[in-house]
Amino acid sequence: MEGAALAAASGEAAEVAGADDEGPLVLDVDAMPGGAKGAIEAILMVIDEPVAAVALATTLEIPLAQVQEHLAALVTDYRGRGFALREVAGGWRIYSRPEFAPAVERFIIDGATAKLTQAALETLAVIAYRQPISRGRVGAVRGVNVDGVVRTLIARGLIEEVGSDPESGAILYGTTDYFLERLGLRDMTQLPALAPYLPDVDILDELAEQGRV
Repeated sequence: MEGAALAAASGEAAEVAGADDEGPLVLDVDAMPGGAKGAIEAILMVIDEPVAAVALATTLEIPLAQVQEHLAALVTDYRGRGFALREVAGGWRIYSRPEFAPAVERFIIDGATAKLTQAALETLAVIAYRQPISRGRVGAVRGVNVDGVVRTLIARGLIEEVGSDPESGAILYGTTDYFLERLGLRDMTQLPALAPYLPDVDILDELAEQGRV
């Protein structure tokens, strides 16, 4: 009896393990709100560059002809809206309509002139005085994750990628000419003498290693 119970338990465990080993379930776009068309629209809302219809068909596991049909329907759906779905360079992406360019430009300019947060100013200072520097080293100085702040500073045109670390391969960042322009500086030698108060590069490396950043 005891042996039979053990065998039964082993069989149940094997069934559970087998279920876990089956891998991800097949994508069922028909069960999603809006079906395949809704799934395509959701993807188009998050991409950073045009996506080919073939890539959409492969991802959603549906025929290419069906994808093309849905794309054409979305083009029609977006008529009269502030944005449009366009085919560019062999791919599809949602763009704001040209006739709304003045409004979009005004919004972007106003956003670019908004004041930086304290976190952004601190991160910018570290990069300015210790460039070229990686996000890991900046994070080691500030003691927090700076990924979002770095993206903001790049979007503002204040910093840019200037290379990569030959040992770790980490992207290195430095300030831009626009940074100098905004501060009214001729070059980096005109920055105030703040650098002595920041850790040396060797200490930054040690901090980054300890913090695993």
